[in-house]
Amino acid sequence: MPPRQLVVIACAAIILPLCGNAAQTSRFTPPIHYGVAYYEEYEPHDRLDADVQMMKSAGITVVRIGESTWGTLEPRDGVFDFSHIDRVIRAMDKAGIAVIVGTPTYAIPTWLARKYPDVLAVTPAGQNRYGPRQNMDIANPHFRLHAERVIRQLVGHVKDQPAVIGFQIDNETKSYHVTSAGVQSGFIDALKKKFASLDALNLAFGLDYWSNRINRWEDFPPIEGAVNASLTSAFAEYQRELVAEYLGWQAGIVREIKRPDQFITQNFDLDWRGYSYGIQPEVDHFAAARALDIAGIDIYHPGQDLLTGIEIAFGGDLARSMREGKNYFLIETQAQGFPEWTPYPGQLRLQAYSHLASGAEMVSYWHWATTHNSVETYWRGLLSQDYAPNATYREAAQIGTELKRLGPALTGLQKKNQAAVYFSNRALTGFNAFKFGWTSRITYNDVLRPFYDALYRANVEVDFVDPSVKDLARYKLIVVPALYSASDDEITVLKAYVNRGGHMVLTFKSGFSDENLKVRSVSQPGGFADAVGATYTQFAIPENVSIKGGGKDDVRWWMELLKPTTATVVASYDHPAWGEYAAVTRNRYGKGEVTYIGFMPGDALIGKLLAEAVDRAGVTHPDAGLRFPIVVRSGVTGRGKAIHYLLNYSAASRNVAYPFGAGTELLTGRAIKRGDSLELARWGVAIVEE
Repeated sequence: MPPRQLVVIACAAIILPLCGNAAQTSRFTPPIHYGVAYYEEYEPHDRLDADVQMMKSAGITVVRIGESTWGTLEPRDGVFDFSHIDRVIRAMDKAGIAVIVGTPTYAIPTWLARKYPDVLAVTPAGQNRYGPRQNMDIANPHFRLHAERVIRQLVGHVKDQPAVIGFQIDNETKSYHVTSAGVQSGFIDALKKKFASLDALNLAFGLDYWSNRINRWEDFPPIEGAVNASLTSAFAEYQRELVAEYLGWQAGIVREIKRPDQFITQNFDLDWRGYSYGIQPEVDHFAAARALDIAGIDIYHPGQDLLTGIEIAFGGDLARSMREGKNYFLIETQAQGFPEWTPYPGQLRLQAYSHLASGAEMVSYWHWATTHNSVETYWRGLLSQDYAPNATYREAAQIGTELKRLGPALTGLQKKNQAAVYFSNRALTGFNAFKFGWTSRITYNDVLRPFYDALYRANVEVDFVDPSVKDLARYKLIVVPALYSASDDEITVLKAYVNRGGHMVLTFKSGFSDENLKVRSVSQPGGFADAVGATYTQFAIPENVSIKGGGKDDVRWWMELLKPTTATVVASYDHPAWGEYAAVTRNRYGKGEVTYIGFMPGDALIGKLLAEAVDRAGVTHPDAGLRFPIVVRSGVTGRGKAIHYLLNYSAASRNVAYPFGAGTELLTGRAIKRGDSLELARWGVAIVEE
């Protein structure tokens, strides 16, 4: 058969829907989705029916399919084979299990790379080779052309299936450090729109230095060799904008085709330290999430004795904040995962309820059954390679049974937190460009995480806010770590928040440079100086420096030599040369207050400083006796009931005094009132509905 005829037949086949009626979709929408990623294409033999039966037994209500297998869906250019997709959807429909279909664009097929070598991204390390996922240039026109075609064919093929409740666009999308000629040309066009002239650009970026001045747009040099941090940071911001544009482009295609009742989501990931760690440097999550109906996130975390739940809370709080407090989907998390993550008995259940306690409306594991080949052979799913029930699977089945019973009581969780952590992608990029001296490996997230972690351990729940959030008045306390790069307008917004009565904890290296990473030519902390009530002109890397009356590990990484103007000194350095300088100050500014921390404290001191700030701001939180490893997360459910999750991140059972109003512990049905003793098993959980 000639190739053209084959293409026509293949394309025609995809227009014909499978059987189904969209009106039946209500049976695929439980209050809380409990799911797995499922790759029938990867399995060594046909066991779809057995998998479905095991899923039903475990209470699985949703599977995510298709996002990884473009080469199977389109084995040749223009030839589409949806047989795997069809088989899985039919089987899930029959079983009453919902399906989320992923657009398969993050892993390109071999024929595309061969036919269009320019699809493989050019990066500072050279052009990518075929093999790894996410090796493509997301702005490349050949990639976009074929990505759009496969998206349209796939979504058009499955959209009328009742079991298909939504679509995931791409997968953990980033720019992948692309520096191709097309991307650099787009960057130059963006700079032309931002700056009135090249003179303005040269002045803002300080490009006269080392003769980097650009006198004609045609002379704009390749970004790979740039040493000017203003320029490289602007390019990093452009790359983040490219990610948001790309996801918006995909969402627009899917939205054009899908049913009105089907959602669009994306599984954002976090900065990676062998597990999910902090703010993603390559994506502006708040901007990118605007194209979605539901924000999604992937959260992986340490396990066994290292399990704390902090990464679960961090990722959940960020995902919830992406869409202004709307609940989110946990699209990927570990079941067994790496060998060092194999969960102890009780940990899988504790983790699942911890995600729900942050506002997740879906908990889904990556993945159902462990692969038998390639890179992720030892990143294990719910099942191992033998596909037999194991301890983790049996615990998952317990969770599934409980969620079927408790789902209506747990769904729709809303939080009205009184504290927030302020972050900035621009500040992250600027901070990481300079860090602490020439050889430092400390990054922005290394500063932000200890402040977040201290609030988590004290059971102070927070939202995340960034410069796009203008309504800060709803918070009593905002913690602002290392806001190295900030525009005058951004500083004005934060100062206005304090002036109207807010409390702000601001740390070292804040306000130092403007939005173009140009250091302000005034006493630091720049535009914050009047609100802080202190200034400095010198700073140092601390050696043998402590806080007067404190411990030897209290001062690390960086120290500013603060001189108060109107502020009260809270703490001073203990050092023969630096002892005259303030380390922590507190200043009244309008109706509010600013606590300024001029150095990187040790974890214990961060906890102490934030505890004082929480009390001074009047932030309400559970009884001070309830601290990590007992974690408390609260909110109001969709049926208007206050609900409290009490989570024991400890290998020992704990008895705690229940600190809230009378209610019912949902897992056991026990009635409970304030002050009653509540026993939490090791790695245990209690859920009380008032």
